[in-house]
Amino acid sequence: MKTNVKNTKKRANFKSTIKNLFIGITFCSSFNATAQTNNNPTIAVSIPSVQGINIPPKTCSKMMYLELVKLNQYNVYNEFDISEVVNSNPTFQKECFGINCLTTLGKALKVDFIASCSFDRLGNKIIISLKIIDINKGVIHKTSFKEFGNQEEELQRMIELTLREMMGLENVKETESQLSFKNDVITSNNVGRINNSGPRIGYAYVTGSLSEFANRSEDEGGLDVFPAFSMIGYQFEKQYIGTENFSALFETIINVSGLEQGHFIPSVSLLNGFRFGKSGFEIAFGPSFGLQQTSKGFFDTNNEYGQGANRYWTENEYANYASKLADSSNNYTAPASSYKSATFLDTRGTTSVSTRWLMGIGRTFKSGSLNIPVNIFYSSLKKGGMLGLSVGFNVVKRKEKLNYSI
Repeated sequence: MKTNVKNTKKRANFKSTIKNLFIGITFCSSFNATAQTNNNPTIAVSIPSVQGINIPPKTCSKMMYLELVKLNQYNVYNEFDISEVVNSNPTFQKECFGINCLTTLGKALKVDFIASCSFDRLGNKIIISLKIIDINKGVIHKTSFKEFGNQEEELQRMIELTLREMMGLENVKETESQLSFKNDVITSNNVGRINNSGPRIGYAYVTGSLSEFANRSEDEGGLDVFPAFSMIGYQFEKQYIGTENFSALFETIINVSGLEQGHFIPSVSLLNGFRFGKSGFEIAFGPSFGLQQTSKGFFDTNNEYGQGANRYWTENEYANYASKLADSSNNYTAPASSYKSATFLDTRGTTSVSTRWLMGIGRTFKSGSLNIPVNIFYSSLKKGGMLGLSVGFNVVKRKEKLNYSI
């Protein structure tokens, strides 16, 4: 029985010793943490300079205060700690950004350091500049400068990244990459858009089925003209990629052909163009759309019907011709099986939309602000095409930067 009592007392004394030791360790840790905090230098945040950003300076100052507190390297004065001194001197409330003014403010607040910030939006980027002034020495203690993309809603994270970089601390690479300003070569500020829109005139020779249609007599549905046409139109040009040695363009050409021969042949071309170097060499390609009239018929290549070799017969013409022959001779049967009908251009036919593929190559010659583009082009059509030369001119009135600027 006595042995059990002794064991019980020993266990109680051991538990008491462990408890006291734990309390002692906790107290010492708390004391050390407090001592370390108290040993940190004091710092205050001045009212920052804010330009082009829709966030009040006081809000920016609070963000800076919060990020300084997170670092746990300073005893940071909050807005209530500094309000009495700042309100007592109008100079401290605005335009206090220089070393002398900030040093005076720091001495009035009796702090070791003053943090000064500036936030500026320039074009499509936000620039944050931070500096910490050593009040006792009256010099800049630390400074940092960083560019970010135009994302105002992420301003506090931008402050965090800039502040940690200034303190020599590592940032989260993913966050830094997402917020950093992407100074892409293609959209760099030293490259401008040049508007090369302007009138175009040209002349083209037609081949294949187009040549046949041009030479065919009017009573057979042709144009009965020389197989070449003048062209007059206007080109609208938009550059969507531009560097010093390469430009990508979207071009729209509205064109009318054949006016000199009494015909009105409209077309619209949508082209993708590439211009190389300062020499102005260019290639372009894309679809072209117009209106055409067609009918179904055949060519009497062997003059089987006595109306002339290679005469064009529409299906309706031949049906009427065969019907008249049948009326005059009941034993006559028209040899329609000799030819197979197909679709051909015919001014008497039905109107529809035509599509072609347009390709061109050329060069722009420059004289001061005058540009003279010269291009050789080929427009392909089923069993035919159009080969020609076009010349234009335009005057460069202005250059527009690819980047948005204020």
